[in-house]
Amino acid sequence: MTRLQFPDQFVWGSATAAFQIEGATKEDGRAPSIWDTFCAEPGRVRDGDTGDVACDHYHRLAEDLDLMSELGLPSYRFSVSWPRVIPAGSGAVNQAGLDFYSRLVDGLLERNISPLVTLYHWDLPQPLQDAGGWTSRETAERFAEYAEVLGRSLGDRVPTFTTLNEPWCSAFLGYASGVHAPGLTDNALALTAAHHLNLGHGLAVQALRSVVPARTQMSITLNLAQVYPATDSAEDEWAARHVDAISNRIFLDPILQGQYPAELLTDTAHITDWSFIADGDAAAIHQPLDLLGINFYTPSSVAKATEEIRAQVTGRWVNDPSQADAGPSSYPGTDLAFSIPQPGPYTDMGWPIRPQAFTELLLRVHKDYPGVPLAITENGCAYADVLSADGAVHDPERIDYVAKHLAAVHAAIEGGADVRGYYLWSLMDNFEWAWGYSKRFGMVHVDYDTLVRTPKDSARWFSSVIADNAVTV
Repeated sequence: MTRLQFPDQFVWGSATAAFQIEGATKEDGRAPSIWDTFCAEPGRVRDGDTGDVACDHYHRLAEDLDLMSELGLPSYRFSVSWPRVIPAGSGAVNQAGLDFYSRLVDGLLERNISPLVTLYHWDLPQPLQDAGGWTSRETAERFAEYAEVLGRSLGDRVPTFTTLNEPWCSAFLGYASGVHAPGLTDNALALTAAHHLNLGHGLAVQALRSVVPARTQMSITLNLAQVYPATDSAEDEWAARHVDAISNRIFLDPILQGQYPAELLTDTAHITDWSFIADGDAAAIHQPLDLLGINFYTPSSVAKATEEIRAQVTGRWVNDPSQADAGPSSYPGTDLAFSIPQPGPYTDMGWPIRPQAFTELLLRVHKDYPGVPLAITENGCAYADVLSADGAVHDPERIDYVAKHLAAVHAAIEGGADVRGYYLWSLMDNFEWAWGYSKRFGMVHVDYDTLVRTPKDSARWFSSVIADNAVTV
């Protein structure tokens, strides 16, 4: 057993998202989001689950704040529901919505928990989707207005704002594969959405900086893919570079370097002419960042789209865990590469467990995009956790997963990566998007009938990691 000490001032925390935990979707002026609409469409979400109640965090705020304090969390990452604050997506502000998040921030600070606020975790107001959603540059402009509202309301107390969570999912799972809201399947729309998400990020940073104290940190959270070629063939090596461009560099390069990769534009020219990029967009997107959030769960293995592989694919998508070992699957946003199954072990999502890939990803970002501090804003795993007869939830698999991934983060730090924090996903079991309530990521068990919260063994273990600022593996 080896004890791995993390740097002084390393920030520990846990994370959630508004739609996944809040509930109260029709209360106090909140209007529908694209996920409310998506849940209402038959067949979109497993078992017809919705976010109407979720974990009822909206009504159980004090209880959940006390739980965070009990677990010794120094920081908490949460997202704001856009349709709770600006129900139409633009225009009138709903004061009741703002007041909820103000109470949340105050409650955290009273308990010495630092808030990390994410402006957008996928719950776009439905009226904006009706006008084109992220395929319209107006959505980026409305996002900046929303950011300014939150900056004025919370900026005096929030040390760090994150603009977007996982824009890759918003663009490619929402507009290409259709497995996330709004459920569209058009690669050209997905590329358009990706650009407008980038633009929205840049405009939001500018809007925030115009109203918050100079000390406030700006960040974005990306779910970067560590991509491996399925074989050592030149074709699969090319596929890995292509998927890296369409998964990672499509966001990293314009945000951190001020331009899209030339090969991305070339390789997707048969899908779109990129004419939605307007003069001045590159400069607007390329705003100075204080922190880059990275979410990591599992790596990808890809192959070039040959006729042989195409013949095996029947419309499966890379994020469908029921197809983890069922053959190649289409990679969202491109017709030039496919995801190839990887050997286990797997989490309950069907995702292979590869901690070494986490180290390699962090060192790659450190090497290719130097000078930007990093934080792990999500990392965790789903398992079929159950409440035992002794009243506890024993989840040794989660402890093992997190311990090994913390060791991977530690290895990256030893290798020179400037990683300053780690947020476990998730604080509590919650609505897992198209999987409904069938997947449990939380370190706190939630009984969805009674809504009783029960910290799992992993929660107590993580509390000890925080207290020691170290993990033993």
